[in-house]
Amino acid sequence: QVQLVESGGGLVQAGGSLRLSCADSGRTFSTYAMGWFRQAPGKEREFVAAITWSGISTYYASSVKGRFTISRDNAKNTLYLQMNSLKPEDTAVYVCAAGRNKLWPNVEYDYWGQGTQVTVSS
Repeated sequence: QVQLVESGGGLVQAGGSLRLSCADSGRTFSTYAMGWFRQAPGKEREFVAAITWSGISTYYASSVKGRFTISRDNAKNTLYLQMNSLKPEDTAVYVCAAGRNKLWPNVEYDYWGQGTQVTVSS
């Protein structure tokens, strides 16, 4: 059983930084690939970044590559998303997810958190 809870969202000015966390209450965190998604008002959910169970491989959407960094600490059952050089278009609810790595970076996500709001002012 995997239960994911995000934190770290908030209001930040363009160009600023935020670090999101996703804590898993389960005991099998290290067996799952993890990902971050976001959904802005009136828009479909979009992929942001993913990381393998080992943390060795990562993958990013082109819109955030070079600005965001996904990482994980399996000992703490925690996933992170470091967001730098934030833009107003990054404003969205950020959701973490866990799933099976079928064919990297195509992960089948089975578990989803509730999300944390990130608002970037211009």
